[in-house]
Amino acid sequence: MATTYPPGSARPLYEIKANLFKALAHPARIRILEILTSAERPVPVSEILSITGIEATLMSQHLAVLKRHRVVAGERVGNAVFYTPTHPLIAELLLIARTFLTDTLAADQDQLAAVETLPPLRRTATTAE
Repeated sequence: MATTYPPGSARPLYEIKANLFKALAHPARIRILEILTSAERPVPVSEILSITGIEATLMSQHLAVLKRHRVVAGERVGNAVFYTPTHPLIAELLLIARTFLTDTLAADQDQLAAVETLPPLRRTATTAE
């Protein structure tokens, strides 16, 4: 079944939005964004590498994805490249995602606690003939 989009747009907004979520869809990129949004200054790649322990070429690939989708911006100063989020609401997006995760995990804990309130079960003896 083909996806239909509103007429008149060369690149549907839904596709752009999906690409944003694709850019965020890796644990390393989420961690990078958490580092950048928690800093009150541009963060050099060397510091991101130090905090995350990610190998340099992988870090470069992750940062390239985030840059391609305009989630972060980089600025070269001498030999170092410093990164910042491109929009102040990226921090809020991460906070909403963390809240969603926390609420989901809490619901799972409630379900696990509910299992403990079920009556105990006993195994019945089976005889092999």
